[in-house]
Amino acid sequence: QVQLVESGGGLVQAGGSLRLSCAALGTIFTINDMGWYRQAPGKQREVVATISNIGSTNYADSVKGRFTISRDNAKNTVYLHMNSLKHEDTAVYYCYAHHGTIDLWGQGTQVTVSS
Repeated sequence: QVQLVESGGGLVQAGGSLRLSCAALGTIFTINDMGWYRQAPGKQREVVATISNIGSTNYADSVKGRFTISRDNAKNTVYLHMNSLKHEDTAVYYCYAHHGTIDLWGQGTQVTVSS
């Protein structure tokens, strides 16, 4: 069984930075895409950024130039570096991984940006 464990959320002022981490723990075979999604109150979950197992990245337009996704395949860990945070980035951030044929989700970590 594989689980995703997130860390790094919190409260930050607008313009500040945070780094989220997500480690896949357990018996791991092949992890393909990993990524981050977020869900703000009253809104649907949306993709923030994704990264393939060879490092190809995609970003939501709203975070391009401010957020950077990276991964360490040896540690089965994905990171999200968030800079120039805005109030509208406030949400619960969920880690995602495609393991074999199964989609895995983390428990979510709250990011709150005060304006």
